[in-house]
Amino acid sequence: MAKQEFQIENEYPYNRTGPLRWILSHLRRYPLLPLALVAGAIANNFAYSTIQVFVGRAFDVIRVQDFEMFTLLIPVIGIVASAAGQGVTGILRNFSVGLLAQKVEKNSREELYASLLGKSQTFHGRQRIGDIMARATNDVHMLNMMFSPGLMLIIDSALALVIPVIMIALIDPALLLVPLIFTGLLVLTVADYTRRLKPVSIAQREQFGLMNAGLTEAVAGIEVVKANVRERYEWDKFTGNARQFREYFVQAGIIQARYLPMLMFSLCWGAGLLHALLLWRSGAITLGNVVAFMGLFGTLRFTTFISIFSFNLVQLGMASAERILNMIIMETELDENREGIDQEIRGEVEFQGVSFDYDGATVLEDISFRVDPGQTVAIVGQTGSGKTTLTRLINRIFDTTAGRVMVDGRDVREWSLEALRSQISTIEQDVFLFSRTLRENIAFGCAEASQEQIEQAAREAQADEFIRSFPEGYDTVIGERGVTLSGGQKQRVAIARAFLTNPKILILDDSTSAIDSATEDQIQRAMRRISSERTTFIITHRLSQIRWADRILVLDKGKLIDQGTHDELLERSPAYRRIFPRHEQRESHAIHT
Repeated sequence: MAKQEFQIENEYPYNRTGPLRWILSHLRRYPLLPLALVAGAIANNFAYSTIQVFVGRAFDVIRVQDFEMFTLLIPVIGIVASAAGQGVTGILRNFSVGLLAQKVEKNSREELYASLLGKSQTFHGRQRIGDIMARATNDVHMLNMMFSPGLMLIIDSALALVIPVIMIALIDPALLLVPLIFTGLLVLTVADYTRRLKPVSIAQREQFGLMNAGLTEAVAGIEVVKANVRERYEWDKFTGNARQFREYFVQAGIIQARYLPMLMFSLCWGAGLLHALLLWRSGAITLGNVVAFMGLFGTLRFTTFISIFSFNLVQLGMASAERILNMIIMETELDENREGIDQEIRGEVEFQGVSFDYDGATVLEDISFRVDPGQTVAIVGQTGSGKTTLTRLINRIFDTTAGRVMVDGRDVREWSLEALRSQISTIEQDVFLFSRTLRENIAFGCAEASQEQIEQAAREAQADEFIRSFPEGYDTVIGERGVTLSGGQKQRVAIARAFLTNPKILILDDSTSAIDSATEDQIQRAMRRISSERTTFIITHRLSQIRWADRILVLDKGKLIDQGTHDELLERSPAYRRIFPRHEQRESHAIHT
């Protein structure tokens, strides 16, 4: 099984060795439904074929001069009973395939979503959200369409071919000549049709994902689009993708327009009539048999016509299944390690010769330092020096390329991922809030928190006042990503969320950049209170936060070039002084005086 950061307990063991096996494993989960589908389809087509036979018998009855009316009772009763049976079995067939399709769609969507939750940050960083959404919505729904009506129509049309042919054989084996010739031609032409349609169906699904990804990016970044007057560019890009998507539909339509089986059926139907009349003229069969034969042969028209539609649905469904399965089985770097260490963290963190590469580029190189429980560490450096990446190695958002990250003396890879991350809280500059109530956003990492605890965390984060200013208070539903809040308000909600989870290790990544100085001072006092009880890492450019750190790490181009207290680094580190030029100016002024 591929590595996963999150897995559903007792997940059904689907076969993921190929799209077809994967789909069949979903079917095996509900064995009675496919059996009901097949049984209903067999009975339904048998009933319909029986009607044609009884019609032929009734025709033979009325051709006899002075026939008795009661002799028509048997074929009439047979026709009525067969028609009733056809209706009942049709309901059984449609219900079973409809239920099966809904269950497959539900289960495959849940399987894909659980897989996405289990993928690493590196995986998600390489994916386009729009394409993921296309797979999770449209592609998954195509699996539903593949089963209902696609699979149902294929099974029904296959039986609408086999059962009438059997019935024709029971009338007279000599009548099989033309139906068997038609069956052979149908198999050959349908095989060629699906072969030509398959690549177009795959390209169509891929193009939909590409178009959806572009649309999602443009809408999500609409502020940037408008600020740079790029509406025309995005319009041209989207319409170009939409035009290509349309072209694949046109190509599929051309393939369907050249569908030969319908022509084959018309020719064979005429040939079958001629052959049946010749047999009747020779006395081999009755005229009623000719009528029954033509009725049964006419049933094959459904098989021929519906295969254009049904095989296209199946091809689209198989293409979607392949796209979904490729995302599910795509390798990820981290593993949940459910059997790993699960205990309370004290807060000791140590980096031992840590290096990290991302997409072949070195981000961190040979980093070593140690932090005691309860210490506060500030991480400083120029943009792109690897500050954020360093903190993401602590909670295993990323794994080291070389060296070890230790928490309480144990490699983070030995910890249960849930136990590790549940005791580490990160507040980033780019705060993500969900389109839910403010209460739910604050309690996101601590669902069992009481209202009193939520409000206390909000007060410490200086968020309680602005929250209560809303008409709905803590029940206010904010927009997607918190767009209805200001940058400072979003950061305070995120800080309240971190306070509530009471983490043993707290990571603050420029988390007060959008907050005014007065509010920041109040938040910092609260942070100092909680920092005395936990290990804290601060990434910031504000001297007021750096000053009270127990240790400062200075990064430059992925290397740890110095570490110490603020005063020590000002005295000996030119790189640190460059971060705070005013101190360098003061020092220069003191030297000259």
